[in-house]
Amino acid sequence: DGALVALLGPSGSGKTTLLRIIAGLETADAGTIEEDGIDITDRHARQREVGFVFQHYALFRHMSVFENVAFGLRVRKVPRPEVKTRVEELLRLVRLEGLGGRKPSQLSGGQRQTISLVMATLGNPQLLLLDEHTAALDPRAEAQVMTLTDRLVRQLGSTALMVTHNLDQALHYGDRLVMLQDGKIVRDWSAEERRHLNADALRQLYTAAKVK
Repeated sequence: DGALVALLGPSGSGKTTLLRIIAGLETADAGTIEEDGIDITDRHARQREVGFVFQHYALFRHMSVFENVAFGLRVRKVPRPEVKTRVEELLRLVRLEGLGGRKPSQLSGGQRQTISLVMATLGNPQLLLLDEHTAALDPRAEAQVMTLTDRLVRQLGSTALMVTHNLDQALHYGDRLVMLQDGKIVRDWSAEERRHLNADALRQLYTAAKVK
């Protein structure tokens, strides 16, 4: 709980597929999915306590920022009188107050992904799935969104699984690193082992996996 796990591996290694299986968006060919020792393999996606942030902003283009966040609250049956207050609190939390009336197209990439993060964490999910959620951002926006991601994970006490090709990002924010290749885990660094792993060593291992 409260840990961020970085999922590494070359393109096609199964990282995104793994996230989608955990979220219930795809079905595994074999095996089970367990959350706190409970088998959730056959549980419908809507019944899984999972928040998902995609690489490309999953926002309703025709809705304002306010309405995007409000929609997420209404789906979760938040009483109507509380919705406005909650939306304003959430936008203030991520320092986007005053932008509630804008459409997603009027925001920067970093601001859009920040709203996506807010929406993914509305229900205080047990698991937050991040599929290269900063890959489309410039370095400054990427740093801002990752700082916010780290803060939200710690505050919520959720477990986060983050797919990334950014090894420096993985080393800086990942409490644990897992490398996939051909749909299998080939390396799994615990929190203790990760502390003794430097960027050059990780880059060599990552390059070797890509070559294979």
